[in-house]
Amino acid sequence: AVLVAASPCALAIATPSAVLSGVARAARGGVLVKGGGPLENLGSLTALAFDKTGTLTEGKPRITDVLPASGVPKEELLRIAVAVERLSDHPLAAAIARDGEAMLTSARVPVADDLNSLTGRGVTAKVEGETVQIGKVEMFGTDGIAPIGDEVATAIAGLREQGRTTMVVRMGDRDLGAIGLMDTPREAARTAIARLRELGIRRMIMISGDHQKVAESIAAEVGIDEAWGDLMPDQKVDAIRDLKAEQPVAMVGDGVNDAPAMASATVGIAMGAAGSDVALETADVALMADDLAHLPFAIGLSRQTRRIIRQNLVVSLGVVVVLVPATILGLGIGPAVAAHEGSTLVVVANALRLLAYRDRSAA
Repeated sequence: AVLVAASPCALAIATPSAVLSGVARAARGGVLVKGGGPLENLGSLTALAFDKTGTLTEGKPRITDVLPASGVPKEELLRIAVAVERLSDHPLAAAIARDGEAMLTSARVPVADDLNSLTGRGVTAKVEGETVQIGKVEMFGTDGIAPIGDEVATAIAGLREQGRTTMVVRMGDRDLGAIGLMDTPREAARTAIARLRELGIRRMIMISGDHQKVAESIAAEVGIDEAWGDLMPDQKVDAIRDLKAEQPVAMVGDGVNDAPAMASATVGIAMGAAGSDVALETADVALMADDLAHLPFAIGLSRQTRRIIRQNLVVSLGVVVVLVPATILGLGIGPAVAAHEGSTLVVVANALRLLAYRDRSAA
């Protein structure tokens, strides 16, 4: 009777039953969780870091400004930019190629080749025998690349004050001008951020490779107080490691450049539908509907799962603590078996409550 009473069946199943129920409920809600560890860690978070492009924004930027340098026709600036950016698959490049071509009326777009990507900064290519460089202003003036002229620098500063992402276009040793782009914040972003605050996420940071002013502009639109701009992919990793040293932190991203930072976080979260294959492979959690509204649901579910696990542990240990002395003092094996198996059923039933979990903040 004592051995039956002391057998920890309910204790053994307390955590697995809750985790399985939580993972199943998450999947039904459009969230893929890769195991029990990420599910439990998600509920311990007090800080979240978000990538900007494709996560807090739609990832579909558009051209808003075309500012050619003095003496450079607008169509020349556009046709050179379109020729080069056609070769790249970056979202900003796709926007320049798409919108720039639509702005061109009759100008012929030349053929570009020999594309070379400079990670986090821009690209170079050959057009009509000359080297073309397109990228952030920080790309110029480093690594043997000549700095931009005062006229284009002034234009860039003005665009950044307006919250625009900027690209400088140079052909040979001549600055052709600057192109300003803007990405649209996701409609669900502000609501999701507010709900995350209600759930107890005290610190939220947006990290971006864009200029600091652009990052601050987008962060303010979606309700995030902290914005870290001008970050290269390796600097994003360092930023996440620094945050993780202070407190558990999740990294939410969608691109190849986000994968190393996601791997360094306590929990990596990928935007599933729009995310790159590398990001999805690296992430611990994937929001398969590509909707930020699922993030508060996932965190709320994780916290409820942790509560259920604690309840199950209390029940299973409590029964053992009561039954062992009771059987020593003469309780028969029949009542001991009934109480023991009953506690197992209670633990399983309690865990199954997670399948009916609803995001109350969404309601």
